[in-house]
Amino acid sequence: MLQVSLTDLPSPSRILVIGCHSDDIEIGCGGTLLTLIESLPSVEVRWLVLSARGERADEARRSAEAFLEGAAGSEVILHDYRDGFLPYVGADVKQLFEDLKPFSPDLVFTHYSNDRHQDHRLAAELTWNTFRNNLILEYEIPKYDGDFGSPNVFVGLSRTVAERKIELLMEHFQTQRDRRWFTDDLFSAVMRIRGMESNAPSRLAEAFYGRKVVLSVPAPGEAEESRQESELAAALRSGPLLDNP
Repeated sequence: MLQVSLTDLPSPSRILVIGCHSDDIEIGCGGTLLTLIESLPSVEVRWLVLSARGERADEARRSAEAFLEGAAGSEVILHDYRDGFLPYVGADVKQLFEDLKPFSPDLVFTHYSNDRHQDHRLAAELTWNTFRNNLILEYEIPKYDGDFGSPNVFVGLSRTVAERKIELLMEHFQTQRDRRWFTDDLFSAVMRIRGMESNAPSRLAEAFYGRKVVLSVPAPGEAEESRQESELAAALRSGPLLDNP
């Protein structure tokens, strides 16, 4: 299977994550965020939640801070729009997206365009018509509506990261613990299925929809030059090339 590395993102890497509700980001791409923050040299994150009120807002902020630990920079933005009514205040929500343009993200995580929840669909639509020249990955949320599809982008997760994701979810969203779908075995099952589909070495992965992905092909000679630079960088990281007397 062809693999494309996100290690080529610029440094610092600017990542925008968008969720309609307090736990959406963590469920949909929490493991990937933990991996990127751990793996990339410098990550700056804007974290936007559109509907977080009262205790749910407190949960959202604490969880975001936990998932963002280790990021070079971060800003958590919470709004308190009414759950389920975002399409009816679309102009206000659109302005929030416009206000994020100066951040100029290298990578955007947002909701799945064909999600059955009306708030999620609006967020996906506004993401695409606001960030038209950015890499956008749409994440999935398991729920009663049964709208899982066939994603085409996968990020393998280490077992440590997968366990950390579930641990943080169960720790920070106590208000959701009585919901039948908010269980550690469900979150684990989703990552296991996506790990199977992508043949992840750890057997665990998160999955996304990449509606538009542009692959650059190196010009003649550039591939060899890039290979030599990578080998030199690896050698320098491992120690001195020569021991001069």
